[in-house]
Amino acid sequence: MRLTVKQVTWLKVALHLAAFLPFVWLFWAINSGGLSADPAKDIQHFTGRMALKLLLATLLVTPLARYAKQPLLIRTRRLLGVWSFAWATLHLLSYTFLELGVQNLALLGRELITRPYLTLGIISWLVLFALALTSFQRAQRKLGSKWQTLHNFIYLVAILAPIHYLLSVKVVSSQPVIYGLLALLLLAFRFKKFRRWLPDRRRK
Repeated sequence: MRLTVKQVTWLKVALHLAAFLPFVWLFWAINSGGLSADPAKDIQHFTGRMALKLLLATLLVTPLARYAKQPLLIRTRRLLGVWSFAWATLHLLSYTFLELGVQNLALLGRELITRPYLTLGIISWLVLFALALTSFQRAQRKLGSKWQTLHNFIYLVAILAPIHYLLSVKVVSSQPVIYGLLALLLLAFRFKKFRRWLPDRRRK
């Protein structure tokens, strides 16, 4: 039984709530002392994990829609991607203002270049920014075939973001490894698409 348009609409409402309510919890935790002795790090890691979770959910939509034969699920992909960008922006802002501080904003550029994990993080954020900015139908019509080429860069973020997470914790931790393995699993579902990007040796 395929999902109806009305059911997908309610699903989108539920996904919006699922992406927003963690922010409510974070706000409560900050104001009630529910974080650890290093709240800046807690906020950075929480916002980063949320961005990564929503990124993986975005990548899950296409294979799930295909194998479950639910084409209308594709309509949920954009909202998940935009929410992933929103949480990634909070992650970047938390590092900028809580880790560096307003007095040291001039150091941000140097930090992004000299620290590899920050370089990977800002590249991932810039790609998500471009994808969120062009995720609407008007941009899709304007870009034409270039739109799909641009949005294929989400696969690059799926590779870079878990590496950024692993390097940022500075020790081998199970969480970034799990996120990385999940990203690889989801990318494996797109193996046939990646093969089409390779040159056809049979023509030589």
